Amino acid sequence: MGCCKRTGPGYATPLEAMSGPKETIIYVNCIYNGTGRKKPDFLATVDVDPNSPTYSKVIHRLSMPYIGDELHHSGWNACSSCHGDPSTTRRFLILPSVVSGRVYVIDTQKNPKAPSLHKVVESEDIVEKTGLAYPHSSHCLASGDIMISCLGDKDGNAKGNGFLLLDSEFNVKGRWEKPGHSPLFSYDFWYQPRHKTMISSSLGAPATFTRGFNIQHVKDGLYARHLHVYSWPDGELKQTLDLGEAGLTPLEMRFLHDPCKDTGYVGCAYTSNIVRFFKTEDGSWSHEVAISVKPLKVQNWILPELPGFITDILISIDDRFLYFINWLQGDIRQYNIEDPKNPVLVGQVYVGGLVQKGSPVVAVTEDGKTWQSDVPEIQGHRLRGGPNMIQLSLDGKRLYATNSLFSTWDRQFYPELVEKGSHMLQIDVDTVEGGLKINPNFFIDFGAEPDGPCMAHEMRYPGGDCTSDIWI
Repeated sequence: MGCCKRTGPGYATPLEAMSGPKETIIYVNCIYNGTGRKKPDFLATVDVDPNSPTYSKVIHRLSMPYIGDELHHSGWNACSSCHGDPSTTRRFLILPSVVSGRVYVIDTQKNPKAPSLHKVVESEDIVEKTGLAYPHSSHCLASGDIMISCLGDKDGNAKGNGFLLLDSEFNVKGRWEKPGHSPLFSYDFWYQPRHKTMISSSLGAPATFTRGFNIQHVKDGLYARHLHVYSWPDGELKQTLDLGEAGLTPLEMRFLHDPCKDTGYVGCAYTSNIVRFFKTEDGSWSHEVAISVKPLKVQNWILPELPGFITDILISIDDRFLYFINWLQGDIRQYNIEDPKNPVLVGQVYVGGLVQKGSPVVAVTEDGKTWQSDVPEIQGHRLRGGPNMIQLSLDGKRLYATNSLFSTWDRQFYPELVEKGSHMLQIDVDTVEGGLKINPNFFIDFGAEPDGPCMAHEMRYPGGDCTSDIWI
């Protein structure tokens, strides 16, 4: 699988990717599902070229053919996992719809600024051939297949979860994992072929989380706390890591990009911990808490403490920095991870959250004083909601952020966001000493969409990025 001729998609090494071309456009999943507006979700093309006359604007909208999808995460048909394979191109963007169960295939090659719909993989076909539903995270494989984690069966039960395989023509091929080797719960996944390992994270049953967050569901054990270690590419479940109370709801996970490395991180949302996973001397896998975000004591909220609630993480392609989101507290953080066991906070910026100035929620210090975070207005716009998804430029100097998690949860925690719509920011990154600063010249207001305010979630560059490219 590693003998490609260096004439195909992606880059030979992570460090080579850092010297790739600067991004000029970015694709953004935009959601109407759950907003009360009976419109289809769409894929937005956003101009991120400062030298362009349409910089910081949505320049194209590709509407899906159905209503009620909830576009969520996305991936490519090909990436650096088959760098140089002359039969493969990074052409098609894969858009799983976590609510409807459909998977859309988008052609970005004919006109990158105005992509078009290539194929719809219908949910009925997926269910009939695999029993899988609620598709979530997508990764391309060096074999040409597409692998998508699915969170449950058509009725929302976790017992039906597993991994969907599509072939290179986007036909349903079957399940990836061996029979009887499905995880307890599913969410995200990442594979590291040189260690013959794939690890997946876990959330909970769709029947639980699609109704909104209920703390009693946590107490009842309806949310997950496990990582699942598989043999790669065989699909045999080798080990289940119980992260314990410190690792409730492990969501987004990343291995280091260096394919020789045997360590990575996962963000545990509810407990607001970053857990490091790693291979031990005997070949098994273990874990430890690497970073803890302390809850804030607060007034005027539903609970006496406000967790960070880590929703997205990513690692710079040179493996120097880890970035993550605190969706409820409202900050984005940058950690130096050159020593993977001892991350060091080097950058932090508040771009929303429940404790920003002007909010009824206030944080309380140990000595009884109250405070709220300073969140600047951008181009006259007050920042709504909390940051949720991030994407980093190949050179590591620009971080993009959107602020929709999942429509049901958005409505529960940030109702103003559903009413007025999402926005997208760009944050300048100091890659020498560390540091984050909002770029005041960039702002996308998805509240001003022609069909009414919408929510914005995952982002992808046409040339690949640090959350979709895997090296073998």
